[in-house]
Amino acid sequence: MTGEPLLAVESLCAWYGGAQILFDVALSVGRGEVVALMGRNGAGKSTTMKTIMGLVGRRRGTVRFADRDISRLEPYRIARLGLGFTPEDRRIFADLTVLENLDIGRQPPRRFADGMPAPAWTPERLFALFPNLAERQHNLGGEMSGGEQQMLTVGRTLMGNPLAVLLDEPSEGVAPIIVEQMADTILKLKEQGLAILLSEQNIQFAELVCDRAYVLEKGHIRWQGAMAELLRNDDVQRTFLTM
Repeated sequence: MTGEPLLAVESLCAWYGGAQILFDVALSVGRGEVVALMGRNGAGKSTTMKTIMGLVGRRRGTVRFADRDISRLEPYRIARLGLGFTPEDRRIFADLTVLENLDIGRQPPRRFADGMPAPAWTPERLFALFPNLAERQHNLGGEMSGGEQQMLTVGRTLMGNPLAVLLDEPSEGVAPIIVEQMADTILKLKEQGLAILLSEQNIQFAELVCDRAYVLEKGHIRWQGAMAELLRNDDVQRTFLTM
């Protein structure tokens, strides 16, 4: 990563009730960079993303986004600043059409700190990215396959015209052809300057799209470095990633 990070997290801690889940997590993502947050189930990946978005009530630490401290902001204010979140459980509206689901996420166009315009998304542009959605645009969300719902969730996030996106397990439970389309999509978003933090267990998928990686275990960052370095590090993979 070069220059100042678009998203920077320092000393992030989080609790569910009396149980501490995250312990001094620190990470950063730069503009036009894709960073993996890797770990087994229960490592704290989803909790990290939810905490960044202000969705975990009891939390401590500093989160800076686009030169602003967002640590104490409400989730809707964080989203309005241009930080998008695609949750693992998708959260689509089953009784709304694809077009209506997309329209819910609509926000005005944005600019990066240097004045450059961020990608501006419309349904038509999303349909070019996800042709499956174009074919099903008048279908209800609940009628879509799991892979199509994943595309719809990403599309709804992009309709917010974000500067950065948190993607939680986008390859989980979808067909291989959808995984390939998702990888292509992430690389296109990277080319357009978006910062992407990707929660992932699938190292083969992360290899396709990620520049760097953080490895999380029981709420602690255990390793960080270039993705290429992680692929060569059998000890880290065996200790923290293999099932």
